[in-house]
Amino acid sequence: MSRFILKWEIDNQDAGKMVKKFLKEKCISKTALTDIKFKGGRIDINGKEVNVRYYLQADDHLTVHFPIEEPSTGLRGENIPLNILYEDDYVMVVNKPFEMNTIPSREHPTGSLANALIGYFQKIGLQATTHIVTRLDRNTSGLVLIAKHRHVHHLLSNEQKAGRVKRVYEAFAEGILKEKTGKIEVPIGRKVNSIIEREVRQDGQYALTHYQVIQSYSRFTWLRLQLETGRTHQIRVHLSFIGHPLVGDELYGGQLNLMERQALHCWKLIFVHPILGKQLEFTAPLPSDMKALLS
Repeated sequence: MSRFILKWEIDNQDAGKMVKKFLKEKCISKTALTDIKFKGGRIDINGKEVNVRYYLQADDHLTVHFPIEEPSTGLRGENIPLNILYEDDYVMVVNKPFEMNTIPSREHPTGSLANALIGYFQKIGLQATTHIVTRLDRNTSGLVLIAKHRHVHHLLSNEQKAGRVKRVYEAFAEGILKEKTGKIEVPIGRKVNSIIEREVRQDGQYALTHYQVIQSYSRFTWLRLQLETGRTHQIRVHLSFIGHPLVGDELYGGQLNLMERQALHCWKLIFVHPILGKQLEFTAPLPSDMKALLS
């Protein structure tokens, strides 16, 4: 069974700090420290177990052994091929196809990305549950960022809240947009009497979408979009609001005569690796149905 471990060599700057303070500065949450204490984890200094009240000394080697994660009991692993663009001990980047849920739903209880991940983890001998950082709608294709451990997910979620996990989308919007670049800055909230649908409403949450025209065709415009906020269905709602719903997005006014799903694809993903500290950037080409429409 695999165990997630983090290690540090203590320098003069951190000497004299209590382990608890040092780990807080490394963004290890109180919940994680409680789990380490009571659920089979351990904190070592130079190979000997200590508690969080130990005072660090220069050249100490601090090792945090996190508890082994228990996979979600209600989530069944499935043997579904994954298009993995990047993988290390901490994170994965996969290219999700359309017609695949990110997580199971009542309508689609199997066949999700989460089911595929559990199946993959079982295959490689990783005891973990799913930590999906950037989710996509069922019929939106493209790049998804996944953490392999709860603490890594915590770090990436903090980065996401701070706007430092960047996603760029490509989409086909109905009609011809007059401006080659622009922004849509209107609030989004849940539509009255609907669990799923969102709409522009003054009492909604602030939302900002930037767009750039790649190319215009007779019946639709190929766009590149970047979000400053991450509201549910943000691109779909914003484009519908300006009168250019996504091709195939029936929920928000799009027609089905060109495509039978919303023409939306997460094309680029940029983030700073939470453990290695380096910036990583990935792109995924348009899927086959969107390419076919261009040709």
